[in-house]
Parts: sequence; structure tokens; C-alpha cells
Amino acid sequence: MIQLHDKQFVPFVSAQEIDFAIAKIAALVEDDFADETPIFIGVLNGSFMVVSDFMKHYKSPCEVSFIKMASYEGTSSTNEVKQLLGLDQVLSGRSVVVIEDIVDTGNTLVALKELFKKHNVKHFKIATLFFKPEAYKQDIKIDYVGIRIPNKFIVGFGLDYDGLGRNLPEVYQLKD
Repeated sequence: MIQLHDKQFVPFVSAQEIDFAIAKIAALVEDDFADETPIFIGVLNGSFMVVSDFMKHYKSPCEVSFIKMASYEGTSSTNEVKQLLGLDQVLSGRSVVVIEDIVDTGNTLVALKELFKKHNVKHFKIATLFFKPEAYKQDIKIDYVGIRIPNKFIVGFGLDYDGLGRNLPEVYQLKD
């Protein structure tokens, strides 16, 4: 068990399970984009570890960039997504794969889909390490899912609780 601020968290997903899930996603994406050079867009801050490990498994030509969006305060979603750091690449006619650490409500995906529609991308795909089907409220297809999880608050491997826990190599869930 670990303590972050005022909350306790218990082990949930091991580092080995995370690595296996990311390798699986990378292989699927690589199969789908074998004949082109996709650009991977990591959603900061949470996805930095997922993107880093994904890039280690992806062996074909590709590019990577990051965008910063925010929708969380503490342990709950504000349901309002703000873009804090934008893109500087030309994306028109390119295949874009958004790499997320976690998809829960899907509000960030709606904002991202609108943003990339304006850029006239060739393909818009979504890859996520963690997916919470019970919390998902959108009709946007999640193309690549690493691990489906219950609607529990988790930290570790890039995910935080008010800034703490991102550096943990495994994932913990909030203790009941």
C-alpha cells in the first residue's frame, strides 16, 4: 500500500502487465500502418510514460509529438477540457494516432477529434493503455485498448493524484 497526500492506494496492475499491454498495442498499430509514417500524439501529462514505452516497441518509421489537455482536478473529472499546449506539425493528409494513458469519460477525445478534424488528417486513431468502459460516455471508437479496468481511480505509470504518483512503475487503485 502507498500513501499519496490524504489517500491510500493498493497495488492493481504490475509493471509486467503494463509492458505486455503496450507491446500488444504497438504491434497492432505497426500492422495497421506498415506502409506509412504515422505521427503519434501523446496527451500530456499522463501519457509520457506510455508514449516512451510504446516508442521502444514500435520498430517502423514514425514521428511523435505531444499535446497538453486538462480535464481533472483531484480525483474527479471537471467535464471541461482545456488545451494547454498545442501542436506545431503540419498534419494534413497524415495518419494520426493519439496515445492516451487512460480513457474514462471520453471528454478529452471529443476535444481531440474536433481539433484533428480541423487539421484534415488522413486517419484519426486512438490508442489507450487503460480504458474504463463503465465511465465512457462517448460514441468515438477506441481503436487500440491495452487493459480494460473498472471505474476506479488509479495512479502510477504517468497517472497522478494531485501531482503525485506519476513516477511509479506499476499502477495502484484507490483503497475502498
